[in-house]
Amino acid sequence: MCFFKSTNYEINSIVKYFILGAIQGIAEPIPISSSGHLIIGQRLLGIEQRGLSFEIITNTASLIAIVFIYRKDIKQLITHSFLYIKTRKESYRADFRFSLYVIIGTIPAGVVGVLFGDYIADYFTSFYTISITLLITGVALWIIRNMRGVKRDGDLSLKDAIIVGCAQVIALIPGISRSGSTVIASIGLGMKQSTALRFSFMLYIPVSVGGAILGVTDMINSPDMKTLALPYFIAFITALVFTYFSMKWLMGIMEKGNLKYFAYYCFIVGSILLVVAYLL
Repeated sequence: MCFFKSTNYEINSIVKYFILGAIQGIAEPIPISSSGHLIIGQRLLGIEQRGLSFEIITNTASLIAIVFIYRKDIKQLITHSFLYIKTRKESYRADFRFSLYVIIGTIPAGVVGVLFGDYIADYFTSFYTISITLLITGVALWIIRNMRGVKRDGDLSLKDAIIVGCAQVIALIPGISRSGSTVIASIGLGMKQSTALRFSFMLYIPVSVGGAILGVTDMINSPDMKTLALPYFIAFITALVFTYFSMKWLMGIMEKGNLKYFAYYCFIVGSILLVVAYLL
């Protein structure tokens, strides 16, 4: 009897973490806030996380998927940057500048995340906060829905890097989409949608790598790692696979310029959460 109870518990736990992994994977690339949706998913499924180990694990899965998709771009940026430093050839200059701006744009979120990340995670997780931030994301997406910029990779400036980097800081608040905030800022600054998407996810990579490195200690000391090793592994694989396909889907949407549909989604979910928060 105890065996069947234990087995049912494990299956139930695996199913729940599969769902959470899918939520992370789908929501990470697209501009609807993966952190906000994970909080909603955890509460609806009755899961209470202690520490940030689960978020670190699933974010790392998403990071791996996105790095794989952009692997050729990353290789080119790194190679051309070193070649420009070595040879000063003009043909490598655009990639060197792009790489430099990625580093500069990463700094604001890195600093704020290290100094205030725990505070933000503790105090900005209510349904009310997430509902408001989702509505804000929706409004911002609606404003830039029809914008078509002209700036390409080689046209970016230091000002662009700083502004988009600061936009990424805002996304530390659950409900504010990281990809949404950086893509919105990039398009608002006149970048082509393809450049905006590329710059946005190049900023995502170093921030996520830093978060994964800083979170190793939390993962090792997490009280959930031993008891939830299998569910965490399922969530990791699920997030990895779903992130890959969600990112590919987003690339197609960006080419067609259909960001308004994400705005509709944020309006609907944000409004529902606002009502729920009021009733609770």
